[in-house]
Amino acid sequence: MITLPSSLMHLIEHLSHHGIKPILVGGFVRDSFTPHDTHDIDIELYGVTSLETLEALLRPFGKLGLYGKSFGVFKLSYAGYSIDFAPPRSESKSGAGHKGFETLWLSSLDFATAARRRDFTINAIGYDPIEKKILDPYHGIEDLEAKRLACVDPLTFIDDPLRVLRAIQFAARFELTCDNTLLALCRDMIAKGALSELPKERIFEELKKLLLLSEFPSIGMALLREMGGLSFFTPLDKLETTPQESSSHPEGSVWNHTLIALDTMASMRRGKWRDDMVLMLATLLHDIGKPDTTVTVDGILNAPKHGERGFEIARHWLEQITEDKDLIERILPLIRYHGWPRKLYRSHARDSEILHLSTRVCLHDLIALAKADFFGRQFNVSSPEVFEAGEWLYERAASLEVLFEPPPPLVQGRDLIALGLTPSESFKVILEKAYNAQLDQQFTTYEEGRKWLVTHL
Repeated sequence: MITLPSSLMHLIEHLSHHGIKPILVGGFVRDSFTPHDTHDIDIELYGVTSLETLEALLRPFGKLGLYGKSFGVFKLSYAGYSIDFAPPRSESKSGAGHKGFETLWLSSLDFATAARRRDFTINAIGYDPIEKKILDPYHGIEDLEAKRLACVDPLTFIDDPLRVLRAIQFAARFELTCDNTLLALCRDMIAKGALSELPKERIFEELKKLLLLSEFPSIGMALLREMGGLSFFTPLDKLETTPQESSSHPEGSVWNHTLIALDTMASMRRGKWRDDMVLMLATLLHDIGKPDTTVTVDGILNAPKHGERGFEIARHWLEQITEDKDLIERILPLIRYHGWPRKLYRSHARDSEILHLSTRVCLHDLIALAKADFFGRQFNVSSPEVFEAGEWLYERAASLEVLFEPPPPLVQGRDLIALGLTPSESFKVILEKAYNAQLDQQFTTYEEGRKWLVTHL
């Protein structure tokens, strides 16, 4: 039995009283058998005669939104839950892609038939809150307990290419092993180009779930490789065959290092999706330039300037999965400069070098990425307790007040006007020189900045 709050039961009993049988389905039911928690609920409504009747029954409980005209999904925020109400339906393939389906509203379907259209057995579990009964025609609970990911119907699973990426993120989120039938289906779908049918926004959403909702996103990325899907996300497929110097990277290839770094960054997520997505994608791509730059010099492997090369490769890669230019522009500098915290630490860098770096990249995020990079490896001896370079840079950047953003310019256009200059295009050049002098610590106060202007003008 799944315990529901009295407010939600009031709504359910209201529908039942009017001849509608509510069945909870999907993630809410699945997560009740796991340590996971969700406030999103899908409820299938059996016995609905018309959308107008359903709307009239739901309207007293809050503002409704109607989505999906072909089968009717009502959305309602109620009792702390986001609830989707819909009649059971059947689907048949009618075109390419994940939207190429014809749907049919069949309110009199039995649950097992209605659940057959679902992707995985763990998502085909239902709960009858009136009879307090679990409905599990495809043994989803058994699969959850066995840590197994299996599809409901192999014949219909292949109709939706998005399910390949859903398999990856579900395997990672719930730490499941893909069963042989499902693995073979996904391999075949990928080989036939199924992923190319997906719009970038859907690809991004599945990657987002993988990277933000799983404790070990490496599970999903490893499964993607096993399915043969890395070539679709090229050049991730080149990381596995790119070696690293064993003394610094005992874990082996760049791919192995990237997976460990991903899991390390996952343990550092802060709970703000954009910030976390920036750092997770930056971690996934931080060494994307190594395949093109790795060389052997005097018997030692190295990848000089792989950050700079990765900057350009990552831009193209990211543009294939998202139109979010702000997100991309936050990620790219992290990739370019991810090795700089250790570089500055080793060289005992001056404050001026840290100030200049703060104008190119958010140092707080850069330190987090460098930390994931540092701990994203196997160690020949015990793992260090702290990332010394990161601790050093954090302390210095905080002291200089540039941990999150660069210092504001002390000298501005009004100061030039006060000195008798007429606004012109030369202002930009003068102010840039003044700002660079400030970063070089030729002056550190406004008064010193004014004196610097007088001297240099």
